[in-house]
Amino acid sequence: MKILNIHQYNKPASLPALSGRQITTGKMQVGLMVLLAIALFVGCKKDLNLVPEDNISDATFYKTAADYKLAANLLYQGLDQWGTEDTQSDIAFNNPNSVSNGQLLPSETTDWSGLYTNIRYANNIIDKGATSTDDGIKRYVAEARFFRAYYYYKLFRLYGGVPLISKVLQTGDEALFAPRSTMVQTADFILADLQAAKADLPLTVTGVDVGRISKGVAAGLASRVALFEGTWLKFRGEANANTYLDAAIASAQEVINSGVYALYTGNGAQSYRYLFLEAGDDSKETMLDRRYARNIYGHDVPYAYDQDGYNPTRKMADLYLDKNGLPITSPGTVFQGYQTFVSEFQDRDPRMTMTMIIPGTLTNRVFNSVTKVANWPDNPQRNFNTGYILYKYMSEDAAANNSGRLGTASLFDFDKHIIRYAEILLNYAEAVYEKNGSITDVDLDLSLNKLRDRVGMPKITNAFVSANALNMRNEIRRERTVELALEGFRYDDLRRWKTAETELPQDIKGIKITGTQWATRTPYSNAAYLTRVDANGFLISETGRKFNPARDYLQPLPLREISFYANSGKKLEQNPGW
Repeated sequence: MKILNIHQYNKPASLPALSGRQITTGKMQVGLMVLLAIALFVGCKKDLNLVPEDNISDATFYKTAADYKLAANLLYQGLDQWGTEDTQSDIAFNNPNSVSNGQLLPSETTDWSGLYTNIRYANNIIDKGATSTDDGIKRYVAEARFFRAYYYYKLFRLYGGVPLISKVLQTGDEALFAPRSTMVQTADFILADLQAAKADLPLTVTGVDVGRISKGVAAGLASRVALFEGTWLKFRGEANANTYLDAAIASAQEVINSGVYALYTGNGAQSYRYLFLEAGDDSKETMLDRRYARNIYGHDVPYAYDQDGYNPTRKMADLYLDKNGLPITSPGTVFQGYQTFVSEFQDRDPRMTMTMIIPGTLTNRVFNSVTKVANWPDNPQRNFNTGYILYKYMSEDAAANNSGRLGTASLFDFDKHIIRYAEILLNYAEAVYEKNGSITDVDLDLSLNKLRDRVGMPKITNAFVSANALNMRNEIRRERTVELALEGFRYDDLRRWKTAETELPQDIKGIKITGTQWATRTPYSNAAYLTRVDANGFLISETGRKFNPARDYLQPLPLREISFYANSGKKLEQNPGW
């Protein structure tokens, strides 16, 4: 049974959306969640030292480790929830996406304000516990450091260098309008916070603390941040790339050598599929999750196949190797082609059919959860966009499927993996290769080949790559994209590799219609589809896409923040081209 933690399911009702300037002033108010929790502890006992009943000041609250734990709980509310992030790239599609297709425009507000709000809460905990020698308090100060790093990373990955606020500011403080730091300075700040946090975090968490931050989680995020910055610098010809690649390697090694984590294998050959459902919750592969619980804080991830759609694209489908480890365009491949509904799924990396539905497969569906029904991409309002349907995240829980789309009352409760051990193995392999220009078979066995072993794919070796005229960098990137498909990594990967300018302007394509069985099946047999194909007969789902390399590698800062600075005689630099 999943342990329910108040920090993971109760959403505070008293957190306003504030601007970047507003959130750096004043004292932190303890959220409704914390107030209710404290009320449970103190009951109705009378006290002559009265404080206002609707507010708890910092002076009366931050006394014990339990107080700090309750305050830290609030920081978990900002963990990523379910979404369709990969529609911002080239491997998923439902509707035209302004980030993906180059139509993004600067807006008044973004997630900037909310992230700085969370940073302020973290700063307050760090400030209050900075001089404590209590190991319990120090643990939750370390959690706050982790979350400050996490929220700054969420800003950093989109906007580059940002203003770095490391304390709770008061009205009139000059740092209210601090200038932007550089990308390197921001990356260094994040990595320093994660390093400091590790000292006071536990190696493992058990019991009611399952889901809280540990040393491995901090090291895992450090490997992600350092790999991002290291490759960003390398592919732009800038200095110090190896400093961050070394940091990525060291952080990943720390996780690997800890012995705390392992790939999920609890469902045998289908373990990759079930990792993302209920069976994978709290497994040794899960490092940091957004946790859910039935009837307490559920989710409606069935959108993936019965609602708006989160559909794999031609690009995603063609990335899967054949069963012998060869790209489908290589000489000697056993790829079966596109002529039938099922042929392209045959003799492929098993992760393909654990991520994408073989057309006509009997699957559990919303309101058809007991008797499975054949699943086809034939609903013109939902999953027809590419002709592919996502299988990853398709629950087999009958009760949850019958609940429909009920928001937070939904019965779907499998967790969203934010950091999992597989990513650490991928980070390690890529950082080693990019640092050295090569990777040994020993390091491949330590990393990528563990992922291939889980699904029964042949190991990748230097000899195999050489004998088949492959490129090791491309194969490392392929493995990353396939393993992390539809988990929200692709947009960041294309930008740090500096390949977005090549990949993102390409048409989004889907199934092959011309000359295949699809040309005989509704709706693809309609003229509207038969004529909406490229020269090779593949469905064109979106065309006219653009990517401006002088502008689009970073997103625009919100206009409201720039105005706040300007109104005070200061300047917040906008990203180039915006």
